[in-house]
Amino acid sequence: MFKKITVLVVLCLSVVCNIATAEEAELPPINDQYNSVHGMVLFTKSSMVYAYNLSKYQLPNNVQLLYQLDIKDVALLQMIRDAQLVTIKPEAFNIQRLVRGEELTINADIYMGNYERDGMLVHKSRPLIFAKKLYSRYLNDLDESSNIQEYDVVDLNNNYKIYIHKIQQAPSYDHVLYIDVEASCLSRFNTRSPVPKRSELQYKFINCGTMTPLYFETQDFQ
Repeated sequence: MFKKITVLVVLCLSVVCNIATAEEAELPPINDQYNSVHGMVLFTKSSMVYAYNLSKYQLPNNVQLLYQLDIKDVALLQMIRDAQLVTIKPEAFNIQRLVRGEELTINADIYMGNYERDGMLVHKSRPLIFAKKLYSRYLNDLDESSNIQEYDVVDLNNNYKIYIHKIQQAPSYDHVLYIDVEASCLSRFNTRSPVPKRSELQYKFINCGTMTPLYFETQDFQ
């Protein structure tokens, strides 16, 4: 009897290992063209810190990506929480490693404001732990620019959610918002133009409960 159980355990472990090996083998190779400086915006909600890639249409920045960071520095957490906008300029790395869901420690300069637009450097070469991938989407085969807007929904804990606008062909916009009470919240709706004003978008999400805008960008998508 003991021998039979031992054989079954070995077979099960072998099957699990084979499955894991097959999944690893299915991962596409890393494209060296994605080695670059990938600027991101940082925001915090409910004591958690998130990094969102500053997307653009052109490779190597044609990725919408949301990651949860592991940050224990209370002063840094407070700065991100209180600032209107915090961005990072990381050392060059391949963003496809994050698209794969890897955990990475990346050194980054931290700025108050947008580092590409006269932001102020606050911390130099600070190590940041990218702990968990929450969302990724390549800006390939985009829908045509339209008044119909669609958002992807990222489920967090305790019914908290992050809504991310699915960027279209130009002209379009990037928009991320946080919702902690979801009532009649729409993820697809019409707007007056392909690039609506913030006030119109706020009205569209008025029935969502407690809503916090996290990031809004139009200039890079015209």
